[in-house]
Amino acid sequence: MDFLPEPHPTVRQLLAFYLEAGVDCALADEAVDRLAEPDAVAAAPVQREIAPPRAIRELPTAAPSVPRSETAPVPEAAIASAREAARTAPTLEALRGLLENFEGCALKHTATRLVFADGNPQARIMFVGEAPGRDEDIEGLPFVGRSGKLLDRMIAAIGLDRSKAYIANVIPWRPPGNRTPTPQETQICLPFIQRQIELVNPDVLVTLGNPSTQTLLSTRDGIMKTRGRWFDYDTGTRTIRAIATFHPAYLLRSPSYKRMSWQDLRAIAKAMETGSSQ
Repeated sequence: MDFLPEPHPTVRQLLAFYLEAGVDCALADEAVDRLAEPDAVAAAPVQREIAPPRAIRELPTAAPSVPRSETAPVPEAAIASAREAARTAPTLEALRGLLENFEGCALKHTATRLVFADGNPQARIMFVGEAPGRDEDIEGLPFVGRSGKLLDRMIAAIGLDRSKAYIANVIPWRPPGNRTPTPQETQICLPFIQRQIELVNPDVLVTLGNPSTQTLLSTRDGIMKTRGRWFDYDTGTRTIRAIATFHPAYLLRSPSYKRMSWQDLRAIAKAMETGSSQ
């Protein structure tokens, strides 16, 4: 398992990670009792605003996270437009061109560039994550940052590399500040990744992390229950074997789960060799 070792991040790297995740304010001087009665909270003295540490002040300001419960209802017109556009794409290049010109998702206007895919379109295996991060937004390729390097080591552990795999995301544009995509954004982008999977037509589909697993495999179970399990993914013309595993970014934060991920990778390698998911 030569993909397991990972150097400890520096303080600046940690601060940058927190900032990209939307943590852009410092704690107050005193703790807030969020279980107290509303009147008691209202009567509490207002805490003075304190400046964040210098290291955080020097970093770019990230956009605040948008809670899923506060998002607007899914616009049916945008979803219908995405479905129609995706359905008409005869090739991956045509699908990419449609996404470049698609105006139905607001993320397009806040991202630097479209992050469509990387790897071999003829590959037998396809990996799908949730959304691009900062490095991916800059380079226009999925999984090129720290999580991408770990993914490379993971697939190398079972004899694969990017010339033998196809890699994409459910969302092709980076959400501001690396926030979680809203249900609205996910539903609008869903027809495009579905068509992308259909055009690649892999033998094995690997969903990386909880969001892509729940979105593509139509399950509400968490990643701890879904990882390592085989699903049937129906493209409408063919049933593809699908399996869920941890997202590399999660493994960077929780390295103790790399052993479970290795078990999933072994199951994937066995399925690729035998042609059946057991």
